Amino acid sequence: MAGRFERKKTSNGQYMFNLRAGNGEIVLTSQRYASRSGELNGIRSVKANARADKNYERRRARNGKHCFVLLAKNRRVIAHSQLYTTTRSMENGIKACKRDAPGAKLD
Repeated sequence: MAGRFERKKTSNGQYMFNLRAGNGEIVLTSQRYASRSGELNGIRSVKANARADKNYERRRARNGKHCFVLLAKNRRVIAHSQLYTTTRSMENGIKACKRDAPGAKLD
């Protein structure tokens, strides 16, 4: 199964999206956008930047779990990952993004 972008309107009227990998798991969550067009630009940016490893910044959350962010060409955060218990599972999340984001469909 291919990856897909789920688009949502938040309770305060903003827009956001999740990228679900081919197995259905959420691997990326976007920032909040004031408009649908901003959200679509964010999705385009994920598709354009997901393949290059240099666009991923690996991090540790305050609770010690692993996570990553996907950066745009201007080095601003486009989206962030879920929390992972191991480095290996985080790296698998990055692999899923690289594989699924470029061709992911919109829900």
